[in-house]
Amino acid sequence: MSVLNLSSKPSSPLSGSAAAANAAAASFAALTEKLSYLNPEGLDLVRQAYRYADEAHLGQMRNSGEPYITHPIAVAAQCAEWKLDAQALSAALLHDAMEDCGITKTDLIERFGIHVADLVDGLTKLDKLEFNTREENQAESFRKMLLAMARDVRVILIKLADRSHNMRTMGDMPRAKWGRISSETLEIYVPIAHRLGLNQTYRELQELAFKHLWPWRYQVLNKAIQKARHRRRDLMQKVEHEVDAAFAKAGLKVRISGREKTLYSIYKKMDDKHLSFAQVTDIYGFRLILPDVIDCYTALGVLHQMYKPVPGKFKDHIAIAKLNGYQSLHTTIVGPSGLNVEFQMRTEPMHLVAETGVAAHWLYKEKSSSSEADQNLGNKWLQSLLEIQDETRDATEFWDHVKVDLFPDAVYVFTPKSKIMAMPRGATIVDFAYAVHSDVGDRAMAAKVNGEQVPLRTELRNGDIVEVVTAAVASPNPAWLGFVRTGRARSKIRHYLKTMAHAESQDLGQKLLAQALRAEGLEEMPAQDDAHAQLWDKLLRFTGSKTQVELLTDIGLGKRVASIVAKRLATLLSDMGVKPNALLISRERFTAHENVSQGSVIVDGSENASVQYAACCRPIPGDAIVGYLGRGEGLVVHTDQCGVGLRLKHKDSERFIAVEWADEPTRAFEVSVVVTVSNGKGVLARVASAITSAEADITFVQMADEVSGQEATDLRFVFTVRDTTHLDTVLRNLRRVPSVLQAQRVGSGIGRETEI
Repeated sequence: MSVLNLSSKPSSPLSGSAAAANAAAASFAALTEKLSYLNPEGLDLVRQAYRYADEAHLGQMRNSGEPYITHPIAVAAQCAEWKLDAQALSAALLHDAMEDCGITKTDLIERFGIHVADLVDGLTKLDKLEFNTREENQAESFRKMLLAMARDVRVILIKLADRSHNMRTMGDMPRAKWGRISSETLEIYVPIAHRLGLNQTYRELQELAFKHLWPWRYQVLNKAIQKARHRRRDLMQKVEHEVDAAFAKAGLKVRISGREKTLYSIYKKMDDKHLSFAQVTDIYGFRLILPDVIDCYTALGVLHQMYKPVPGKFKDHIAIAKLNGYQSLHTTIVGPSGLNVEFQMRTEPMHLVAETGVAAHWLYKEKSSSSEADQNLGNKWLQSLLEIQDETRDATEFWDHVKVDLFPDAVYVFTPKSKIMAMPRGATIVDFAYAVHSDVGDRAMAAKVNGEQVPLRTELRNGDIVEVVTAAVASPNPAWLGFVRTGRARSKIRHYLKTMAHAESQDLGQKLLAQALRAEGLEEMPAQDDAHAQLWDKLLRFTGSKTQVELLTDIGLGKRVASIVAKRLATLLSDMGVKPNALLISRERFTAHENVSQGSVIVDGSENASVQYAACCRPIPGDAIVGYLGRGEGLVVHTDQCGVGLRLKHKDSERFIAVEWADEPTRAFEVSVVVTVSNGKGVLARVASAITSAEADITFVQMADEVSGQEATDLRFVFTVRDTTHLDTVLRNLRRVPSVLQAQRVGSGIGRETEI
């Protein structure tokens, strides 16, 4: 057996395969030195995983020319730094085996057990599935990764170690890939690392992504930092000596280390706040590691006695930890020569959590209970991913929800019982309500902040005491989606609205099918009992629906035409010996001809998602209306003279059904009106006053572009009225305004246009 010479020049040339084998062996030897914390069984499992991965990747090379196995070994080495268990290290070694080597999950289960196989599966991209776009492929891959991570946080730790090594070796990749991979790292992996408290990984990924995404900016800033570091070295050393002496005098045991802002964070601060490099004053700082929590506060007092603190720059993250479990005292002081210096004070366990986040669960098990560690280190957020997945099956929508929660800024608010809750910055009362409980969010009707009534869209601020008023009759409003901040709230609202829309569409579908059956001479729909089970099975096979509920919902949504389903049902009933009622058929045909069919769908404005009122003509009670069963849109109501509706009827007449207004509609309806006015001061205010004094609520107003010298201008209004009679009242009010030259209701071919 040849012996590998580790000197700079090999003693004898080696063949490519021998060199590859020796390089891999040397790499694994370096890995085993970091595995002393494993028991013999765990070490044996990792060794088996290495051999299996080495064989699977045999012959594969990285862009650098190294054997591919060096990459899994490097990933496992990073996981060993976090003291992950043997299962996680085995998964790290095997993480590309399923994706690149044709190995199945079953193979891994048989060889290494279900836990290792699940970890590897959670890390595997979905390249073998067909997707419409690269973005959808990416979204589906991240959904799978994040859901696996929610069930087992080791998945994301391995993934972050994998991404870290890929970023370190980015220089060996084609330059064309740098931008995409670096952008993905900044957008996705950096926020995840920060959200989970992996500070070292977070900082390293930021720097590497910045270096490869904007290499010129990176080089310029790097040179500026080196110059500033050289100029300010004496000042920083002076501060360190003074602080060290003060703490020794106070009898505090402290470990002092210097810290420096990353290049990327400096660049972001310059870019966001439009600062020059010279204007960024908090580049340097110190970290103080103290024995106990009380010592941290004592150290803060000592510092503030020595130097003047900068107002507004003190933060107590010990009393109120960050969302990712981070705890420290922060203060910025004015040091020698007016140099601002930040100090962070924390204990050793806090430091471990600050640097390694969720990985501290393995690194520091003996110092805290696992339940506290899980609560503090972000597992609550991980579990919320499973809830969002239950309500959001679309991969891109799921990823949109999750990205919202990755931003680290937070505000801390109180419940009426003084419980502290951390919310993302920009979160509203609706977000807070859903964070408390789904039922509180769904039934939220009003809210008080610090004892004062406020709208539900109010953004929360630090220290707010929030009380949500609920009502059994309240339900989520689609408008909430326009301002909620958290993925949990967004997914809960959408889930509720989709559920309600399906329930309403089912009711509408039942009405439409019953109406179509009457036209076929059948008084009522056959019951869903044993006697008609075979009948329903045949009908569902004909329509392609799985259940009767799905069939009725599809009819309500316009995915199935009620008349076609009714004809098929009539045929099936005829085969069973049920004959149509000739008198009912003739009566239905006569009344349909007279346009007063007893089978008309009655609308009153309470239908929500299942019935839409066309924006092209904006029908209101009193208008003659028709219904168009759009494909997947539900029922769309048009005025009978609407140009858009008439064109649809010409192309798709079988989708039109009889629709009538209820005797007492439940709400007001929007109508469009154009008011032509003579130009002058205060005209808009007088016209708006005339509309509102007639009890109409204005929802939109637009003024046409004014042309110099033009005497008249068009004002376009959308306001709500109860019916056509109410609209006439509003128009009469407008007639009395001296500046109004003309007013008319507008729409797509509305027959009722009123001029004054």
